[in-house]
Amino acid sequence: MALALWRREWRLALRRRSDVLGVPVFFALVASLLPLALGPAPALLERLGPGLAWVAALLAAMLSLQQLFASDHRDGTLDLLLLAPQSLPLLVLVKALAHWTTSGLLLTGVAPLLALQFGLSLPVTGVLCLSLLIGTPLLSLIGAVGAALTVGLRGAGTLVTLLVLPLCVPVLVFGAGAAEAVQAGLDPTAHLSVLGALLLLGLAGCPWAAAQALRIANE
Repeated sequence: MALALWRREWRLALRRRSDVLGVPVFFALVASLLPLALGPAPALLERLGPGLAWVAALLAAMLSLQQLFASDHRDGTLDLLLLAPQSLPLLVLVKALAHWTTSGLLLTGVAPLLALQFGLSLPVTGVLCLSLLIGTPLLSLIGAVGAALTVGLRGAGTLVTLLVLPLCVPVLVFGAGAAEAVQAGLDPTAHLSVLGALLLLGLAGCPWAAAQALRIANE
């Protein structure tokens, strides 16, 4: 069941190529506009680059969260998932990971190209990409909880953003902090370790919380 759901999510993503490609394109646009607003000072762009990249990644990840369960709610697939004999938190986890592969993983792949315009060094770029690789799955997991809480509601897109953004602040702080630590000549291991610990907590708790929210929304 989980494998079939994974394949279904990928087939739907391939049919909605504009939505999938919109995430990295939006990420690139936001990351490109911010330097224009800050000015051409190379030292300033290099210092603020990791934080700006993470802010752009967080905003880009919000784009597709609304559709995580909304389309399933409209066509009745959500009812089948709730009635399935398999564990609902496991199915939610599959959907969240499928969302990550079509959003966060793409953002991680685009990040090295955007780091060039901020003038980031190779070590800083490497740690930035590693922090995105660890942190973006957590954004999808937290987003799954927000999407489950607002499924079937009017204005769900705005509500998801308002619910999810405050919860993603620790991910933003430690993700950007890892690259900034390298810039300062410090070891980024502590920041990456906290990110990894948050990811483990998200894997353990977010699918269960999203599953309970879906059951409540269906009642």
